[in-house]
Amino acid sequence: MRQYELTVLIHPDLEMNLQPALDKIGKIVESVGGKITKEVNEGKKRLASRVKKQEFAVYYYYELDLPKGKSVAKKITDALDIQDEYLRHLLVTVDENRLKMEAKRKARKSEDEAEEETEAEAEKE
Repeated sequence: MRQYELTVLIHPDLEMNLQPALDKIGKIVESVGGKITKEVNEGKKRLASRVKKQEFAVYYYYELDLPKGKSVAKKITDALDIQDEYLRHLLVTVDENRLKMEAKRKARKSEDEAEEETEAEAEKE
């Protein structure tokens, strides 16, 4: 499995009822054998320039695990291209080096927190 990031700009008229549009994205990802690992609603924002005559869009961010292969990403982008609910989308692979660096940062952070806790306990005694 390879990790991807997907950002989708959803039509602002659907803001009150986003669930059907989000369900379609889930079905598209599952149809190619992938799964959504993280989903973030970043809210309605003003666009820098008009997209399909719209000044606003609802931003949704996903982290996906997809099977390896170029055809998988193409199937997802093709499926999103033909839907009217989505103004724009961007599907990119996650850099392996970035993942390693984030893991190291998390490890360091947890080590630092553990040291702070032991120091705090030592001071209490």
